[in-house]
Amino acid sequence: MAPTAAYDEIADWYEQEFLGGQGAETMDGNPAGLGRLLDDLLGAGSGICLEIGCGTGIHAARVRDLGRTPIGVDLSDGMLHHARNRLPTARADAARLPIRDNSVSAAIAVMVHTDMHDYPTVLREAARVLRPGGVFVHIGVHPCFCGGFIDRSDPDAVVVSPGYLDGVWTKKSWTDQGIRDKVGATHLPLPTLLNAFLDAGLALEGIGEQGAPTPVVMTVTARKAG
Repeated sequence: MAPTAAYDEIADWYEQEFLGGQGAETMDGNPAGLGRLLDDLLGAGSGICLEIGCGTGIHAARVRDLGRTPIGVDLSDGMLHHARNRLPTARADAARLPIRDNSVSAAIAVMVHTDMHDYPTVLREAARVLRPGGVFVHIGVHPCFCGGFIDRSDPDAVVVSPGYLDGVWTKKSWTDQGIRDKVGATHLPLPTLLNAFLDAGLALEGIGEQGAPTPVVMTVTARKAG
């Protein structure tokens, strides 16, 4: 059965209100404010940079500013409708990328791994299409401090309930102002997530956290052996 594009139903809301609303760029975990991390994590370079799960393409301009050529893939036609004026795109399942082996110099995935039911396979696909020495940047919700098992209604006293070890898909969310209550999320415990990079043949170069007082985002920079 082909994977469904959950974002089709909320694509306009996502672009206009979630990303474009007042304060979106300063909201913890909102992709509108996370593109700045690419300056250091991805860095300047040349050649094609593939965005896996590009959504509405809001990071394309920053990728160009770094000297790279952005292209994007996403499963949602609704999201790609907004992205097509920002970068070349293709509708595709991230677990089966329509891209040749060893053909891109960089790849990024920004706040999308919880949207993918088999992120370890996505990482293997990223490793396949990267050239030897190519860099992969992951920016995602923090697996320890975000998820259906977390209550973040008081940012100074985040409550962790049972469920972290379960690794299940859920629409449970502490807020109805975000994404997860609308499209759900897949959770991977921290060791499972990091081991998936290693199993894909990607060497970890750096891990970081963003957000205070409790991190909301975890970043991973990895590289294909060259």
